[in-house]
Amino acid sequence: MQSKHLPVKSMIWVLAVCFWGNIAPVAGQDILTIERAMDIASEICPRLRGSFMNLERYQQNLIAQQAALRSRFSMNLNPLSYSKNRSFDNRVSEWYTNESLSSRGTFRVDQPILWTDGEISLINTFGWQDNSSAVTDGTTSNKAFSNDLYLQLTQPVFTYNRRKMKLKQLEFQLENANISYALQRLNIEQQITTRFYQVYFAQTNLDISLEEYQNALQSYEIIKNKVEADLAARVELYQAEVNLATARSSLEERQVALANAKETLNQTLGIDLTLDHTIFAEVNIKPVEIDLVKATESGLTSRLELRQREIEGAELAFDMIRTKALNEFKGEVSLSVGITGDDRKFTNIYETPTRNPQVSVSFTVPLFDWGEKKARIKAQEIARHIHNLDAWEEKVDIELNIRQTWRNLENLKTQISIARQNVENAQLTYNLNLIRYRERDITSMEMNQFQTQLSNTKISYTQALINYKIELLNMKILSLYDFENDTPIVPITQTIFKN
Repeated sequence: MQSKHLPVKSMIWVLAVCFWGNIAPVAGQDILTIERAMDIASEICPRLRGSFMNLERYQQNLIAQQAALRSRFSMNLNPLSYSKNRSFDNRVSEWYTNESLSSRGTFRVDQPILWTDGEISLINTFGWQDNSSAVTDGTTSNKAFSNDLYLQLTQPVFTYNRRKMKLKQLEFQLENANISYALQRLNIEQQITTRFYQVYFAQTNLDISLEEYQNALQSYEIIKNKVEADLAARVELYQAEVNLATARSSLEERQVALANAKETLNQTLGIDLTLDHTIFAEVNIKPVEIDLVKATESGLTSRLELRQREIEGAELAFDMIRTKALNEFKGEVSLSVGITGDDRKFTNIYETPTRNPQVSVSFTVPLFDWGEKKARIKAQEIARHIHNLDAWEEKVDIELNIRQTWRNLENLKTQISIARQNVENAQLTYNLNLIRYRERDITSMEMNQFQTQLSNTKISYTQALINYKIELLNMKILSLYDFENDTPIVPITQTIFKN
């Protein structure tokens, strides 16, 4: 009988050693804490990096628009232009041949005016020409330098300031991108925390399964010795073998669950799926007293989603302005003053200058649009009402989520206390019944039930602790207030860009 069961015993101990080797931290294995996980995500998480690049894109757009409000300097050069044409002069009813050789360049400075949406320009055109015309009576020619210098103002009237609105929109887009980045960081923190504790839970379950396996192995040895000594029925040994096989199966399942949880965490962090690490976390719960009124007020005054709703409202107001400008009555005033001079000698260009003031006023007067403008304005008003309803629902959802999370936290405090007491009672029950099992007062099946009860209570206790940690993080994100440290959360509003 001993020779029959000796291989089974040896195989069991080998399996136990193998399982323990698989879950024990190996030399050089990365020890991962929740803080380290967040640091990794901040550096390489694809979604966070994408949100950051989107933020940088809007910032560069704003920088470009602000640069466009500065003076623009430009130079247009035409170093050589030659032409020879045969044309008919209607004034004197005769043909003439014109030959022209010229060179000119224009330098201009354009300065946009943000507050009026106008533009003021200083323009100077300098040139030289050699022009000749041959007619029946002879040939006329002219070689001279010329310079045209004038100041020009263009100002739209009776319409909205498009330049100022575009700048404000880009500022809103940058702020919205900043908010999206901050929200993405909070979302990533929540996801990583959840994934992190899922790995921790899987590790804890594996430890519990290993303990359960070792206890089943101990029970198997006890009943095996009794059967060999004819102190117990062989059916008890069969039941112990079933219990041991079940514990082994559970251990293998928990190993698979741990490997899957680790890869899911790696995916969230944006690192190699094959990278192995050991989770280290402190889940000792110190109950935190949370003031529901304070949490609600903080959420309703600090939540970034509400600011996003305000930005959406401002953009809808801009859309309404543009809609009302469809087929609008508008005008444009253009004014320029300057002097022009020309002479054969460069130094004598302005000996006899000519002043050339110009003023023009133009209007665009809509007559009939078949109700297009009225319908579009009505559509924008409906869109504004929808936005107001969504903003109101957003506030209600924020308050509702805070209140529900607060209730969950209060309930979890009670559940943790109950679960802790259940673990203590289950451990005492298991220890007492293990003595009874050795004395043959209970069967292997009954002993397995006590082992299952102990494992379940430990799992429930760990799950309650993790749930409390996650709900506490949810409260911090929902209210933007850290009740553990009694400090408000200041979201990222400006970002320093790094390579």
